[in-house]
Amino acid sequence: MKILIVRFSSIGDIVLTTPVPRCVKTQLENAEVHYATKEQYRSILENNPYVDKVFLLKDSLDELFVELKKENYDYVLDLHNNLRTRILKWKLGAHSFSFNKLNIEKWLMVNFKINKLPDVHIVDRYLATAKPLGVKNDALGLDYFIPEKDEVPWEWFPETHRAGYVAYAIGAQHETKKLPVERIVELCKKISRPIVLLGGKEDFENGEKVKLELERKNPSIPIFNTCGKFNLNQSADIVKKSAVVFSHDTGLMHIAAALKKEVYSIWGNTIPAFGMYPYRTSYHSLENKDLDCRPCSKIGYQKCPKGHFKCMRELPFDFELK
Repeated sequence: MKILIVRFSSIGDIVLTTPVPRCVKTQLENAEVHYATKEQYRSILENNPYVDKVFLLKDSLDELFVELKKENYDYVLDLHNNLRTRILKWKLGAHSFSFNKLNIEKWLMVNFKINKLPDVHIVDRYLATAKPLGVKNDALGLDYFIPEKDEVPWEWFPETHRAGYVAYAIGAQHETKKLPVERIVELCKKISRPIVLLGGKEDFENGEKVKLELERKNPSIPIFNTCGKFNLNQSADIVKKSAVVFSHDTGLMHIAAALKKEVYSIWGNTIPAFGMYPYRTSYHSLENKDLDCRPCSKIGYQKCPKGHFKCMRELPFDFELK
């Protein structure tokens, strides 16, 4: 039996789908599992032992279709369910099952604060897509496989961090999912341990601002700013080596869950009720629940639509690290 799984983006969403190829591969006899995603997310899947072949969407959906058509799939599991994946399914002509995105329920919650969202994690909804094939949740959580070549040696860390550190993923795709720099500094003071900042190249400048501010006022809290310096697998290994992880609602939060780390998840304009909180790992949610404007989007904005950004500016840091 040959099965194609389709999820084009993004980091967190693809990590959240990883129980599907594992359960399909281990529960269906002679299952050959292929996965189609965007080229930039190849590293998330190419080391996954439950995925036999990865196909990459580059410039053209037609080019991807030509490659996939040769495989003669028995089933397609569409875990993205957008226009492009619908076109792809139609052209392939294989029997398919599609993920329920709950667009209406999310729209009601965002626009009218009417909560019709099921109390079901998105991972369980991804797995429900494969239920007609007889696939069940094996309760093993998420997967993330780090190749040996991307393991970060301890000597690459400052001496201040080699006895242990807290990882903090300061990035996010949208600004309304991120704490402002001054609040990141405040949070780091509260953590009061050696901290490794994680993020992309676009987060490096904010990481430097945090580092400089803490060096100036709180030199007892050593900061190692790795934003933009490591690839995704190396960043995942830094998460793996950490004692605990703080993260905005972003891909590294789900990678931390896959690596079974204790996670402090920080929520701005989005909410855990959308079903994308850390899956099957110990976690704590930090959010401002005293606002009637949350959630203002199911994804995020470049700036607060109300102008006050209270979801992050007034978010309480009510936690105590053990």
